[in-house]
Amino acid sequence: MDHTNLPLLLLDNNSLSSILSVGTYKFEYLNFEEAKGIIETYDYEDVIRCFSGEYLEDIICDYLDIENRHFGYQAIQEMEVNQHAIAFKLYITPSGTQPIIKLKSKDYDSEAKKIQNIYVHCQYIHRLD
Repeated sequence: MDHTNLPLLLLDNNSLSSILSVGTYKFEYLNFEEAKGIIETYDYEDVIRCFSGEYLEDIICDYLDIENRHFGYQAIQEMEVNQHAIAFKLYITPSGTQPIIKLKSKDYDSEAKKIQNIYVHCQYIHRLD
């Protein structure tokens, strides 16, 4: 596949909003299998993680069933013309149910409570000009 010699950018909500200030873009929704296929067409060094921390990358790789290669991080302010990206958009909602897990030992009582649901969907982005 011709990638125009530009790296694939992996974006989250914040990094996506920062790159959209310049240029014209085409957006397409992706299912997770399509996202996996696109990422796997790039060599390791041709994928850049544009969000800090590896937590989201770990989740993405586990869910997409791709090897977590710990892609290099770079803060990107602008996409190049003909560059491609995949945005993993997070939506966090309060938990509709809030089960409580009680932990007891002879020294203390503790509990954990579910407080939110996290949803992720993917978009494929191509900068046109």
